[in-house]
Amino acid sequence: MDETIITAAMIVIGDEILSGRTREANAHHLARVLTGVGIDLREVRIIGDDRHAIIETVNALRARHTYVFTSGGIGPTHDDITADAVGAALGLPVEPDPAAVKLLTDHYARRGQEFTSARQRMARVPEGAILIDNPVTTAPGFVIANVHVMAGVPAIFQAMLDNVLPSLRTGRKLLSDSIACPFGEGVIGAPLGAIQAEHPDAIIGSYPRYEDGRHWAEIVVRAADEKVLETAAAEVRSMLDALARGE
Repeated sequence: MDETIITAAMIVIGDEILSGRTREANAHHLARVLTGVGIDLREVRIIGDDRHAIIETVNALRARHTYVFTSGGIGPTHDDITADAVGAALGLPVEPDPAAVKLLTDHYARRGQEFTSARQRMARVPEGAILIDNPVTTAPGFVIANVHVMAGVPAIFQAMLDNVLPSLRTGRKLLSDSIACPFGEGVIGAPLGAIQAEHPDAIIGSYPRYEDGRHWAEIVVRAADEKVLETAAAEVRSMLDALARGE
């Protein structure tokens, strides 16, 4: 395990997501899995099937984070342009990969189906890319530089992520402490902000809740260092005690 914080970003690609025709599910799964192995998912962007938008977003995020993950746009249709756009972002040609061609040729032969020109598109990757195994439908994803390009179908995305995880550097996991707060955010906002300013190595968030007919807030303190976490959380609890006493 690396003692540094490893960061990641996700790019969700697809007009069907932006139009509401398809519900996005991969970001939640990625966030949960990466958090579990000590990788901090910092950004999730949803963009359409637009070549220039994909190029711009890939280049912006790959320069800022340890890892970038994309979902969507690697199927057989004309609007599946992610492979070409990622290749363009890295200045690399996109060509059929011999191993991917064989995988797909064998896959369709076993099913007695033609390996059409449309299906052949799924074997194209940027030069030098490493294939990501797809045990669900065979058509692979790929890794190039720090960019991991995966399918948009949740079952396939999850299977690909399982195959990618062993190759990732894992960071120091963020520890957390959840504190129930009976006061609204309007009451705790200023003192909570002051505590955050005093503890820049901690991350302090407040989340409104409504249960059993009452409003309250959950305050979550996160830090990579246990002592930092304990100190910041203790100050939050002290602040809440003072508010309860009317101070």
